[in-house]
Amino acid sequence: MKPQRILITGSAGRLGRAAVQELVACGHSVLGFDLRPTPGLAEFIVGNLQDTDALNRAAVGVDVLIHLAATPDDARFPRGLPPDDGDNFLSELVPNNIVGGYHVLEAARNNGVKKVLLASTGQVVDGYLDAGRMPVLASWPTHPRYLYASTKVFLEALGSAYAHAHGMKVIAVRLGWCPRDAGQVAQIAASPEDQDVFLSPGDAGRFFACAVEADSARLPPFAALFVTSLPLRNLLYDLTLTRELVGFVPQDSWPTGAES
Repeated sequence: MKPQRILITGSAGRLGRAAVQELVACGHSVLGFDLRPTPGLAEFIVGNLQDTDALNRAAVGVDVLIHLAATPDDARFPRGLPPDDGDNFLSELVPNNIVGGYHVLEAARNNGVKKVLLASTGQVVDGYLDAGRMPVLASWPTHPRYLYASTKVFLEALGSAYAHAHGMKVIAVRLGWCPRDAGQVAQIAASPEDQDVFLSPGDAGRFFACAVEADSARLPPFAALFVTSLPLRNLLYDLTLTRELVGFVPQDSWPTGAES
């Protein structure tokens, strides 16, 4: 596979570091973009998603853009009763996940980036799991959990619009749960259902390598793909389309890599 130029937003985060490690190991040229320096990566830009000049500079000459930067969840879910019912929609989710996603896709459009991977979440179909309908197919309409998931529904729709209007190949990556800290590891350990949507850092990195290297000519303009590790008990998200389009097959299962 010919080395490609890859831009990763959110490169210093848990998933970003996993993607960086695997893509560098595969011989690709990786540029990070994050609020802080990216460990293990020589080339990175420190910036935020509102800095459109920095995003456009970063996207010059890029073959594939992987957009992972975001506010990663609701401030609280479920919300309490007034007055303990605040949320982070206007303060964080809108500027980072909605406006920031627009800025990233604009940078891709302005610089002729041909393939974009957008980090979505399995939470966009959480309502089906609550209703006991599983495995969820990628073709089913979205059924989001709450405000954070709703911003990812918007990002998927925006990605589809840009793909069809501007000739990009866009993949919305409906990621499983790759825990960011010891508290999240403990949450997954206490929940059999969460263990079945676990995503190890190793599998995350391998997915991004598969998606980067997938033949763009065989991809539809837009696709939404589930990405998890192997479930221990029940298959909650159908991974068939993921395997067919980009060739990714998970190798790990809970708790491999959870605390690494």
